[in-house]
Parts: sequence; C-alpha cells; structure tokens
Amino acid sequence: MKLFPAIDLIDGCVVRLVKGDYAQKTVYSSAPIEVAKAFLNMGADCLHVVDLDGARDGGTPNMKVIEELAGLGLFVEVGGGIRSEDVIRRYIDAGVSRVILGTAAQDLDFVRRVQREHGDRIAVGVDVKEGKVAVKGWTKLTSLDCFSFCEELERAKVGCVICTDVSRDGLLTGPNLALYRTLSERFSFAVMASGGVSSIGDIRALKELGLYGAILGKALYTGAVGLGEALALVNEPKEEHV
Repeated sequence: MKLFPAIDLIDGCVVRLVKGDYAQKTVYSSAPIEVAKAFLNMGADCLHVVDLDGARDGGTPNMKVIEELAGLGLFVEVGGGIRSEDVIRRYIDAGVSRVILGTAAQDLDFVRRVQREHGDRIAVGVDVKEGKVAVKGWTKLTSLDCFSFCEELERAKVGCVICTDVSRDGLLTGPNLALYRTLSERFSFAVMASGGVSSIGDIRALKELGLYGAILGKALYTGAVGLGEALALVNEPKEEHV
C-alpha cells in the first residue's frame, strides 16, 4: 500500500479542516515546499495535494505553489477545482503526476473523455457524507448514492478512486474500514482511503484490506503518526500463510 502525505492549501498555506468545514481551519505552515521536503527526507515518494481555494471557488489560485511541489521529484497528485480539460492540461504540463476530479466528475461524459486522453493520470475523488456524494469542497451534498456513483465510474473505466468519509476527516477517529472493504470487494479500480487515520494501527488495518493507498493528513501534523514508522509498516513484505 502506498502512503500519500497530504498538503491542503488555502492562500498558499498548509492547513487542515475539520469535516471539510472551512470555518474550522488550522494553519500548520506558511511554507508548503519546506513541508514537502521534510516528507521527502523521511522517505516519502508520493504527495497528495488539495487546492481548497480551488475546490470551493473553482480555478487554480495555488498553481504556482503546486508547480513548485511537482518539481521536487515526488509523485504528486492534485485535486481541488479541476473542472475543465484546460486545467487538467495545465497541471500535467506543470509536472503533476495525477489529477483528481471531484465536482467535475458528476459529468460522466467529461470523465470518459479525459480518461481516454490521459489514462491513469486521471483519478476521481468520491467524498462521502451521509452515504451521498459531496462536491464543491464538500460544501454541497448531492443526491448521488456513493456506490451507485462508483458503479458509473467503473463503467467509465476510471482506474483510481480516492474516497473520503467527510464525517471522519480531521477528527482522528479512525477510518471507515467497512466502507473501504466494500469498495475494494465490489469494484476493480484502485481504492485510496482518506479521512480519520489516527494511529499506526489504522494504517495496518487499511493495509490488511489490500487497498492501493491511504492519505495521511492531520495525524502527521499532530504527531499522532510518525511518517517514518508508517512508511516502514507499509513497506514490510506481506506475510505468507502456509
């Protein structure tokens, strides 16, 4: 399982929200490049970046910072405000390894079109709140059922889905293991877990589900999880049972 340390950006600063609430914001650093370099020095090779300004309002207000992050040599995936083919191309041209569609993924024709053009450089973020899909930086709840939407994404041949349980994000209450187990059993796309990781035990439990990846956010910034220890755990060879 791959670990993706998270850098969420508002006004060029590294922040964390609680349950996606922009009013409950903690600023951890005004130097995102230095934060990413620290992750790199601890052994990380992947980075999950969200432009929270873009997610809420559209556009790419943190493009310059993200371009710098993409230049550090990490596999960088970016989400937040990616709602047109032009923005996708701009991020890819800037060196981003994978772009994550959120609100724009409601248009399945758009998903199919960019998937055909960019292949595995496209992922979809499925943000779940009360069993429904949330969009626009989690500020709007749709009527779409999570699993029904994932069935549509599978038909569109999406290769990777990042699923966030909004009710657990930023609370350090543990990930929604039942949700991720169901996703991994029902669908063929790669599943990445996001939201609620609070301990090394949570990472072990996600790894045992056989997920593609997990995102580490607040647990890293509060020190609840050490990145070096977490990376060592996921890189341990899987035990073979005779």
